[in-house]
Amino acid sequence: MALADRDLGNWTSRPYHRDWLTAQANGLFSFFQHNSINPKGGFFDLDDFGKPLDAKGQIRSIHIAARAVHCFAIGTLLGRPGAYDVVDHGMDYLWNHHRDATNGGYFWSLNDNGPVDANKQGYGHAFVLLAASSAKLVGHPLADQMLADITEVINAKFWDEDHGAIREEFTPDWQPLDGGNYRGQNSNMHLTEALMAAFEATGDAEYLRKAERISDLIIRRSAGSVDWRVAEHFDTSWAIDKAYYHENEMFRPAGTTPGHWLEWARLILQLWVLGDKKHEWMPEAARELFAQSMALGWDMDKGGFFYTLDWDDKPEKRNKLWWPACEGAGASHFLNEHLPSDFHEESYRKIWNVIERRFIDHRHGGWHEELTEDLIPSHDLFPGKGDIYHALQACLIPLYPATGSVTRGILEAGKR
Repeated sequence: MALADRDLGNWTSRPYHRDWLTAQANGLFSFFQHNSINPKGGFFDLDDFGKPLDAKGQIRSIHIAARAVHCFAIGTLLGRPGAYDVVDHGMDYLWNHHRDATNGGYFWSLNDNGPVDANKQGYGHAFVLLAASSAKLVGHPLADQMLADITEVINAKFWDEDHGAIREEFTPDWQPLDGGNYRGQNSNMHLTEALMAAFEATGDAEYLRKAERISDLIIRRSAGSVDWRVAEHFDTSWAIDKAYYHENEMFRPAGTTPGHWLEWARLILQLWVLGDKKHEWMPEAARELFAQSMALGWDMDKGGFFYTLDWDDKPEKRNKLWWPACEGAGASHFLNEHLPSDFHEESYRKIWNVIERRFIDHRHGGWHEELTEDLIPSHDLFPGKGDIYHALQACLIPLYPATGSVTRGILEAGKR
């Protein structure tokens, strides 16, 4: 792609592009705001047409409720009417249903009758911390209580100070699940995002210290040792487990996942800024993570990111998911702000062109969450359109300076 119009500035500087991104964000808000509310509590997963996939007894996973709180807190900060009601609905369900009032912590999934999967997952707890932090910014009355509660749970049950990361999972009464032998980067990556949000919401530097320790372990030491490929699976000593296999391909796919390299590229730069740019390794790590994701993960022929690669860098699961494209858009924006280059701008445009052409559902609303290798909508992993989180942030992150989270950007813009 030739950047013949580069003298006009990056796309993110152009009023039309910014208006287009705002319109896409509004479309996502409109698709999810009313369609996803379950009157019995929590949120519906939606089909391709915005209808509940299973209106009777649907299982509600904790990350869906927590992400909804976060995203509609963003909507509240933007001034979207009705967004706060969604925050309130989600916070009530997290606190009064997902929270285990007996043993502490938060159940993974529920239905109308109570817990379905009562185990305590690091991934889910990371999103509760994000939800509480975002809810605090809009003044929700449960936010401080939930923030204190989830922080205590993470510190007491999940955090491993010796390694600087969290343990993965426990039974309802806090016994290590399956022997406690698994460690995963995905839960720690999302906890890094949530810890930065908690730092922004409270000013407590301990949150930032934990985020820096996780990133040092998983990115500087681990990814840096394998040519900036982010390993997904580890043993208890945090040695990479390249042979790991689990039947849950949504949360624990084998091999490597280029979308997470992209996500870490943005998070590392955000952490670098929040930490007063004292960690000199972070910008170069972000640059390398992004470069590897484009070189190895991007389908040079058809476009889009392959879901997974094997450890020989060959595409393993060749389907294209929406969230790596979303993370690529956010990462290329952050890189263009801090390490500007034609490559980063070209990549930003390339990614958005595929999103517009294939992922956005111009007929029914929302975004297709999964495409085949040939970019045709499919449902091997995701049955419908269940989540606003990745797509909304992809639309909004490029509208604000790359100096922190999108919530911080909105708040600072409102003070001008």
